[in-house]
Amino acid sequence: MSPREAIEFARENNARVVDVKFTDLFGMWHHFSMPIEAFTEEMFDEGIGFDGSSIRGFQSINVSDMLLMPDPETVFMDPFPEVATVSVICNVVDPITRERYTRDPRYVAQKAETYLRSTGVADTAYFGPEVEFYVFNDVRYAQGAHFGYYYIDSDEGEWNTGREEKPNLGYKMRLKGGYFPCPPADTLQDLRTE
Repeated sequence: MSPREAIEFARENNARVVDVKFTDLFGMWHHFSMPIEAFTEEMFDEGIGFDGSSIRGFQSINVSDMLLMPDPETVFMDPFPEVATVSVICNVVDPITRERYTRDPRYVAQKAETYLRSTGVADTAYFGPEVEFYVFNDVRYAQGAHFGYYYIDSDEGEWNTGREEKPNLGYKMRLKGGYFPCPPADTLQDLRTE
């Protein structure tokens, strides 16, 4: 998809917001949104300035100016916001040299894929997250000069088999048994669907 096609796609889907996304060195998503009027061909050519010192593992404050370059091939309609939002993933570049930023995980992955092809090992590499979905009923943690702790609880946890729940029907997951369980042990199907 070209920048012009990406903009037309946003118009056809009545997008009112553009959400630009990128990841930090550790793979955590970051984003910010702008009115759809900012989604222009100039955005694809000139990039979007941002403060790299605000991103863990990127730049120090004295060299913090960076650019996000939207990749038109990644444009999609985000199904979650209430307001129609077009999303685009960006490459991180140096604002002066326009060279790709060495700590941008997309660039690292693209270099790895190029290397893989050049060695003849493979033509394609697939990268992606391992999606996990956790719902905790209670999460507490603290750290002080003389203590540290965390406490996580889930109504579905096997450690709650003996808890008085009025009634406790015994539908608790075995330890490490939470991958792909069916109801009634999986009590959160409706929540995930929503």
